[in-house]
Amino acid sequence: MSTSPSSSVPPQTSLSALNVEDYLTCLQVVMVNTTLPANIGSAARAMHTMGLSRLTVVDPKLPIDDTSESHAAGGIEVLSSATITPTLEAAIDDCQLVFAASSRSRHLPRPVVTPTQAAKIMFDFIDAQSAHLTGQPNIAILFGREDRGLTNEELAYADYHIQIDANPAYPVLNVASAVQVIASFIFAYAQAHLKDFDDNNTNITSHPILDVHLRQQWDEPAITHQQLQQLTQRTTELMIQRGLADSDHLKSLPSRLSRLGSRVQLDQKEYQLLSALIAKLLKS
Repeated sequence: MSTSPSSSVPPQTSLSALNVEDYLTCLQVVMVNTTLPANIGSAARAMHTMGLSRLTVVDPKLPIDDTSESHAAGGIEVLSSATITPTLEAAIDDCQLVFAASSRSRHLPRPVVTPTQAAKIMFDFIDAQSAHLTGQPNIAILFGREDRGLTNEELAYADYHIQIDANPAYPVLNVASAVQVIASFIFAYAQAHLKDFDDNNTNITSHPILDVHLRQQWDEPAITHQQLQQLTQRTTELMIQRGLADSDHLKSLPSRLSRLGSRVQLDQKEYQLLSALIAKLLKS
């Protein structure tokens, strides 16, 4: 297994030539700070069943072991090629779109979507990037700890939160089960998406889609998560320098700036322009 982030997505493919594997290869499952090695194996099995192959494990409490392999069953190849990273930032730095599985709303929540809505957003994003840009995007789906899920800080890294319809009295799934459910919706949507593309019918799903602004067909690639965080940090520094923020009492300012950046959906050229402007203002 690898010990560093992997951004090996396939080279650009014409939109008409995309198949299910081309779409699914753009997606990586990211498991954060897992407690039980067996759950990593179960998640790998669930991924393999639904055609996903890219697994990243962030700072696991225990390493992948024999119990992981026994629970992986037919997904042993997914498990053996898993990437291990020390931090969540390292896992998603080169991602252009990040989703997080969450069973409840948090402070400063992102737009909440169903698994089907998430799949539509992912595939529309891949279509737009593949049709006009070099290379295909890197999209992450974050899953949290067995006992408490993702922290508020970790959820703030996501552009969207995915919630699975469940018993309101206990809407909590085992992490591997959550991977299975979300992956199954994605795989089912992939089948419908390609069939609908072949039929030249744009009404892919009957599920209502949130009124959210999706990235259009820009002439430049989308910025990565790392670039968004750098821009957030530099903007915060500028606001502190100009007396618009107190360095000792930032409160939710960085999270709000990050959320704003996710909503604006900057491309590489826009990122360069804003970075140059902020750098000039910091020096003046």
